[in-house]
Amino acid sequence: MALTIAIIAAALVAAAVVVGIVVNRRQPATTPPNDELVRAVDEMRSKMDELAGELSGALERAEQESRRNRLFGELGGSIDLEELMDRVLDAAMAIPGIEAAMMVVERQDGAPAVVTRGMSAEESARPPTSGVAGTLPGTITVSYRYGRDRDGDDLDLIRGGAFVPLMGRELRPVGTLSLFWRSADHEPSADEVDQAEHLAASCISAIENARRYGEARKLAETDGLTGLHNQRYFQETLRREVTRAHRYQRKLTLVVFDLDDFKSINDQVGHLAGDRVLAQAADRLREAVRSVDVASRIGGDEFAVIMPESTAEDGEQLFRRVHNSMRGTALGPDDQRLRLSGGIAELLHGDTPASLFERADAALYRAKELGKDRADIARAGELRSEPEPRHDN
Repeated sequence: MALTIAIIAAALVAAAVVVGIVVNRRQPATTPPNDELVRAVDEMRSKMDELAGELSGALERAEQESRRNRLFGELGGSIDLEELMDRVLDAAMAIPGIEAAMMVVERQDGAPAVVTRGMSAEESARPPTSGVAGTLPGTITVSYRYGRDRDGDDLDLIRGGAFVPLMGRELRPVGTLSLFWRSADHEPSADEVDQAEHLAASCISAIENARRYGEARKLAETDGLTGLHNQRYFQETLRREVTRAHRYQRKLTLVVFDLDDFKSINDQVGHLAGDRVLAQAADRLREAVRSVDVASRIGGDEFAVIMPESTAEDGEQLFRRVHNSMRGTALGPDDQRLRLSGGIAELLHGDTPASLFERADAALYRAKELGKDRADIARAGELRSEPEPRHDN
């Protein structure tokens, strides 16, 4: 409504000025100019310029408010933490003078999520911020100085930053919104700092919702006994990795493990002790895999590891590491040692997630037939003849 009134007022003033000019022009050339009319026209022009400026400012503020309202609406509907952080940084980069930004949010498991904008790989790896730990209340701005060996040669260095804490419930810091500029003479205005603080305060509720969702999703994808990923997560990840490997012509290997004679272990030491054995086996497996590998418990005593960018030979090396580690695990007072068998399958052209798993499972079954406590590599096109899953042999 206010915007409409401003537009109408400006139009009326413009019309009045036009009328005044027309009246002035209609006076005979011999008639001396009317001083009062000239002054009135000048005042009208001045008011028109003033109102035009106010109208332009009102339009800009309305557009900014509309963008903020859209952003906050989107934030409220986002439950993925990284997606939420991306949207916050998009809004932060629209603040005048800001040329780079970083957002750090502490996950519920303690591992921070980090998203950046306008920063090089080196700057992202070694950011000029302490992240969540040691966050101080209130926004702080800092200026950076570099040694002579860098300052003169690199004109694109970060010259200053503003750090806005993200304060959750009970004023506990959950992250930091960091804004940077590369101009040596830039200093954020009070209005720009207010925009950053308003943005940080407005996203807190959405961040806490996303963190709770992430925690619930992790619980839904984690095996309660071993702490490894569960079968549901394994199937989703295998499908995604097979699609990715085919699309980009990358290597992919699947290794399936099975504890040998686990039924007899349960009979000897009891089911509760058998659960402890499974937890120990999961610990050994977790220690042996790489950070990019996906280790899961897919059955009672059966485990699997998805190995991106890996060959069957890499799978054999993983099995040897796990096998050697498992053999050091004692099962009872008689010093019986834990043994396991494995099946290894490298992705072939035309493989589906199901066929890749079936080939790895067939190789595992063959390793069992060959005497157990060993691994075998899948052959092209082979499928296991026995359809029922094994959890006790």
